[in-house]
Amino acid sequence: MDHHLLSIITFMPSFAALILAVFLRGDDAAAGRNAKWLALITTTVTFLISLFILFDFDPSNTGFQFVDEAQWLMGLQYRLGVDGISILFVMLTTFMMPLVIAASWNVETRVKEYMIAFLLLETLMLGVFMALDLVLFYLFFEAGLIPMFLIIGIWGGANRIYASFKFFLYTFLGSVLMLVAMVMMYADAGTTCIGGCEVSLLTHTFASDSFSIAGITVVGGLQTMMFLAFFASFAVKMPMWPVHTWLPDAHVQAPTAGSVVLAAILLKMGGYGFLRFSVPMFPVGADVMAPLVLWMSAIAIVYTSLVALVQEDMKKLIAYSSVAHMGFVTMGIFTFNQQGLDGAIFQMISHGFISAALFLCVGVIYDRMHTRDIDAYGGLVNRMPAYALVFMFFTMANVGLPGTSGFVGEFLTLMATFQVNTWVAAVATTGVIFSAAYALWLYRRVVMGDLIKESLKAITDMTAREKWIIAPLVAMTLILGVYPALVLDMIGPSVAALVDNYDMALEAADTAVQTADASH
Repeated sequence: MDHHLLSIITFMPSFAALILAVFLRGDDAAAGRNAKWLALITTTVTFLISLFILFDFDPSNTGFQFVDEAQWLMGLQYRLGVDGISILFVMLTTFMMPLVIAASWNVETRVKEYMIAFLLLETLMLGVFMALDLVLFYLFFEAGLIPMFLIIGIWGGANRIYASFKFFLYTFLGSVLMLVAMVMMYADAGTTCIGGCEVSLLTHTFASDSFSIAGITVVGGLQTMMFLAFFASFAVKMPMWPVHTWLPDAHVQAPTAGSVVLAAILLKMGGYGFLRFSVPMFPVGADVMAPLVLWMSAIAIVYTSLVALVQEDMKKLIAYSSVAHMGFVTMGIFTFNQQGLDGAIFQMISHGFISAALFLCVGVIYDRMHTRDIDAYGGLVNRMPAYALVFMFFTMANVGLPGTSGFVGEFLTLMATFQVNTWVAAVATTGVIFSAAYALWLYRRVVMGDLIKESLKAITDMTAREKWIIAPLVAMTLILGVYPALVLDMIGPSVAALVDNYDMALEAADTAVQTADASH
C-alpha cells in the first residue's frame, strides 16, 4: 500500500467522479444532495489519506519519496513522487478541496456535473504536483484546463463564455511552446524522467553555448531558448504582468468555488513549474533572464496594486491583488538564494489560504445580495459582526500584517531581493504600501459606516456552515504566521539542495566557457 499511496490519493477523486457519472440518476433535489455528500466525503477522505504522506515524509532526504512507477503506453513511464518542494502543494490541494465542495452547497443547477468537474479537477491538480515524467506532467498540466473551462463556462456569471475562452486560449497558447521545448529536451537527454531515475532531466546538463540566430546572439544558447519556452507557459499560469489579463475576467465570472480553486491552487502551478523545471534544468538560461524577471515582478506588484485601487467589483479587486502577490513569488524564485526560494514557496502556500478565504468572504455576501459591486454595500458591521471580523482578519493577512502568514512570505522575498537588487526591492516595497491602500479602502467601503441602504437592512450574519468553512483557513493563516517553521523546516533541505545545484551548474558552465576561450 505504501508505495501506491500517491496513486490512491491522486485517483480517488476521479473514481468518485466515475461513480457519480455512472450510477447517479435524476436531476431532483435528492440526487443533487447525494452528489454533494459523495464529493464531500471523497475529498475529506483524500485529505485524511494525504496526511499519511505528510507524517511519513522525511525532510532531510532531498530526493523523491513515495515513488510509484509503472510501465505505461508506448514505452512511457508512469511515475509519481514528492519532494520537499512539491509535498506542501499536494497538501494544500487536498486541504482546500473539501472546503471548496462545502462552499458550493448552494448550487442548484446540474449539481452532479458540477461535482464531477471539481473531483476531476482535484485529480489533475494533484497529478501536476506529483508527476515525475515529462509526458505525464504535460497531460495533467493541460487537462486541468478542461474542468476549469467548463466550471467557468457553465456555472459562471453573465459574461462567462468570453471569460472561459479567454482563460483557455491564454493558458493553452503558452503551453504549446512548452510542448516544443519538451520534445527538444527528450531529443537531447533521451529520457522523459524528471528526477529519481538513472538518467533524469534534473541531472542532465543542457547545452549552454551561445549561438547566433539571424544576427541575434542568444546568450546561454539552448538553455535560454528552452527557459523562454517554459517561461511562456508558466508566466501565463502564474499570471505575470503583462499576460495577467485573463485572471480578473475568469475570477469575476467563475462561481465562488471556482474562484477559490483558481486562486488557491491553479495559480501555484506556474510557481511550481519554475521551481521544478526552469531553475534546476536550465540554470544558465534562468541566470540570463533573471534581471528581466525581477523587474517584471516589481512592475507587476506596483501596477496591479494601482489597478486594484480603481476597481468597482470586489472579485476583480481581489484578482488583481492575487497578481500582485504572485509577483512576490516570481521575485523570490529568481533571487536564487535560500531566503528567496523559501519565501516564494511560503508565499504561495499562504496566498492559497488567504485569497481562498477572501473569495469565500465575497461569496458569502454575494449569496445574500447577488451583486459584487462595492457601491452596493456599506455598514455591514451593524448586521454582520462575525463576518466583519473574519473579513478584517483576512484583509490584514492580505496586506501582510506581522502575525499572519502573509507577512512571512513577503518579508522573506523582500529580504532576499534586497541582497540581489536593491532597486527592485525598493519598487516592490512600495507595492506593499499600495496593497494596504486598496485592501483597507475596500474594507472601509463594504463593512464600515452606517447602514443606510434599504436593501441591506434584512441581511443576516454568517451561517454555521459558512463559519465552519472559513475556520480552518483562519487557523492555518494564524499558525503559519506565528510559527512559520512548520513550512520552512519541511522545504528547507530541498530548497538548499536546489540552490546548491544551481550554483554548481553555473560554475560548471562558466568553467566550460573559459576552457573553450582558452583553447581558441
